[in-house]
Amino acid sequence: MRPRIVDLYCNAGGCAVGYHRAGFDVVGIDIVPQPFFPFPFELRDALTFLAELIADPDHLGFDAVHASPPCKLWTVANRVHRANTATLFDPHPDMLGPTLELLADCPIPWVVENVPGAPMPNPVTYCGSSFGLRVRRHRLFSSNVPLTPPPCNHAAQGQPVGVYGNGGAWTRTAPGGGGVKVAGKEAAAALGVDWTDHQPNLSQMIPPAYTEHIGEQILASLTTS
Repeated sequence: MRPRIVDLYCNAGGCAVGYHRAGFDVVGIDIVPQPFFPFPFELRDALTFLAELIADPDHLGFDAVHASPPCKLWTVANRVHRANTATLFDPHPDMLGPTLELLADCPIPWVVENVPGAPMPNPVTYCGSSFGLRVRRHRLFSSNVPLTPPPCNHAAQGQPVGVYGNGGAWTRTAPGGGGVKVAGKEAAAALGVDWTDHQPNLSQMIPPAYTEHIGEQILASLTTS
């Protein structure tokens, strides 16, 4: 029987697919319907579900927890906006803090993902260049299991592409700002995604290669515990 992991704030399943490739059965939890999520899905509040899981982990039958709380509060763009406007109000709620508070009492392996700059405990950084992907998409991961990511390999990657927003692809050259943005099927391929090319989901997607690598380490911890 394969071990089970719950994917909180699951979106369209970038993290879930990686864990499945590593050897987990996955159930997704999100407060928003996720029609492109490729595994069993429950429309639930992630924090409520997590509190129930921690209170009685044997009853729900999960061996590990992954959480990707909404990251907009901690993005560079939002931090720059707050600094420039000198506002104390931020429309993006902090879901990372409450998630980490609950996980402090979690008796099973857990992993939390967020963007660079987010206040994460002892995070490690994953990068698409480490896996031969066209995106860089640096992301932080914290866990109660030691994680060792492969090093970035920017030099071998060459010019990375961007996958963001809901619009189409474009290429810009200096002095107006260089860069390449891809969309749709090309964006999915750049991320290593093969089950959807829905751009709004891809713009938020974690490359499955990240959590496949992490999942293998979590599985190793389960077999040695």
